[in-house]
Amino acid sequence: MQVLTSAYVLPIIMLVASNVFMTFAWYGHLNYTSKPLWMAVTVSWGIAFFEYWLAVPANRIGYQVYSAAELKTIQEVITFAVFAVFSVFFLKQAITVNHLIGFALIAAGAFFVFRA
Repeated sequence: MQVLTSAYVLPIIMLVASNVFMTFAWYGHLNYTSKPLWMAVTVSWGIAFFEYWLAVPANRIGYQVYSAAELKTIQEVITFAVFAVFSVFFLKQAITVNHLIGFALIAAGAFFVFRA
């Protein structure tokens, strides 16, 4: 249990959770395009409030052991992973080979950030 609360692991767990909120805030309304835009924005702001309560502390804690560039890279890789799952299961859109190639190139970039 102590491993989960370490400055190495806890920020990653919190960033995954924050990304779930962020993805729903940014893209969840796409399944409800018949609703007024003002409603989508208002609901999205409400969801994003909780995303910030996870992302900001995650970055503060993670900065003890990761550089800012590493934290941003972790965030982006998590964002693509969460979005891929969200896209398939919530938006019912397939992930194509081109998407996978693009994600692989981003993962290659992450490799070089952490290699430095």
